[in-house]
Amino acid sequence: MSEENAVMNDEQSVMNDENAVMNDENAVMGDENEGGAGLDMRPRHDFRLLWGGETVSKFGSSISGVAMPLVAVVTLHAGTLWVSMLAAAAWLPWLLFGLSAGAWVDRVRRRPLMIACNLVSLVLLAGVPVAAWYGVLTMAQLLAVSLLTGCASVLFSVAYRVYLPTAVARDELSAANAKLQGSESVAQLGGLGAGGLLAGALGAVTGLLADAATFLVSTLCLLAVRGREPRVETPRARPGLRAEIREGLRHTLRDPYLRVLTVYGSITNLLLTGCQAILTVFLVRELGVGEGAVGWLLAAGGVGGFLGALAAGPMARRFGTARGMLLCKLVTAPLGLLIPLAGPGARSVLVALGLAGLSVGVVCGSVIQGAFRQTYCPPELLGRITASYSVANYGSVPVGALLGGALGTSFGLRPTLWLLTAGLAVSSLLLLVKPLAGRRDLPTEPVAGERAAAEATAAPVRTATATARAM
Repeated sequence: MSEENAVMNDEQSVMNDENAVMNDENAVMGDENEGGAGLDMRPRHDFRLLWGGETVSKFGSSISGVAMPLVAVVTLHAGTLWVSMLAAAAWLPWLLFGLSAGAWVDRVRRRPLMIACNLVSLVLLAGVPVAAWYGVLTMAQLLAVSLLTGCASVLFSVAYRVYLPTAVARDELSAANAKLQGSESVAQLGGLGAGGLLAGALGAVTGLLADAATFLVSTLCLLAVRGREPRVETPRARPGLRAEIREGLRHTLRDPYLRVLTVYGSITNLLLTGCQAILTVFLVRELGVGEGAVGWLLAAGGVGGFLGALAAGPMARRFGTARGMLLCKLVTAPLGLLIPLAGPGARSVLVALGLAGLSVGVVCGSVIQGAFRQTYCPPELLGRITASYSVANYGSVPVGALLGGALGTSFGLRPTLWLLTAGLAVSSLLLLVKPLAGRRDLPTEPVAGERAAAEATAAPVRTATATARAM
């Protein structure tokens, strides 16, 4: 009996030790959960790398936002229409294959795709200063670089938005999007200012070399991510690429919330890009602003964007996500009318004030809408819905850039700015239609009727695919 008791005591001791180990593991998990529950206090390792890499990349892109048109205007002496074509080329890929990009992203692992896109952009941008130093740089090369880096940006943007929910908990997406938008605005502020300083001190082409370096930093951050990306589920009876594109597009168009936000985003992007496409020419040739000062005036948009990112959370909590978004848009959109009021000297500051006001509303709304889409849309369709939404929004950018250039050439820069900013001032009225009208908050998932309608749109695609495979 004593030996049996000894054995039982030993077994009990082992069980106690195992329980102690389990308690220690639970304590560690609890500490990790406490650390990850609030992104404001201690961001997770992977999100911190994504956040840092994307912020550095946006900083470089903002440098190019100043440097690229300055290279065209100052170095190559391009006219207004050429500069607007340069802006259009960067966004044209959204129209060319934006919908296909969403379907591709839903089929592959996102992190390797983002790394490849970064490396392509790095090589293309580094080639511009090399060509300039050898005296062979042309507008054709600038347009080609703008177009091809735009193609890489399309794939990266869709992949990044789909990858983010795998690195951040569902209830932390709003805070994560606010952090990304806020740091993007700060990066824009610093990048535009740095672009102006680099252009004034070392020449505009140097800014493109700096942008290439930021893509290297972003790539290193992505390589350092620890978490393993979930495998992409591949159904045995997978529809063709066109069928998948139609499925995402139908879901976007049939859902009342996604439809209204998509139409509104397309119109505002069209008008905003029309303004931005001719703004550098307006500052340099009509207001007499120097190369260095151009960057600092344009950087005011970054200040407004940062304030918009800070305001998004409090606005959503105080007024609700739907009403908070409406208030931001309705109050800030008319401030764009300050831009065409600007003049030489001290009056040029009106450009900065107008840009800052517009950016507050744009970024505040983007933070709220970004979290809404990532929680509202079905995960298996998120890439295609994101692409559909982005094609409508970003696809209007090249059209807006060409429109701004054509109107500026035909009627003058200042009258064109009046027309476009007046359109922005009234565009927010589109958000007062149903289903947003009267709602305090945006939904977190489709209601029963809307979900049934969305599923009905996908049914014909799946049925046709199954029938085709059976034959």
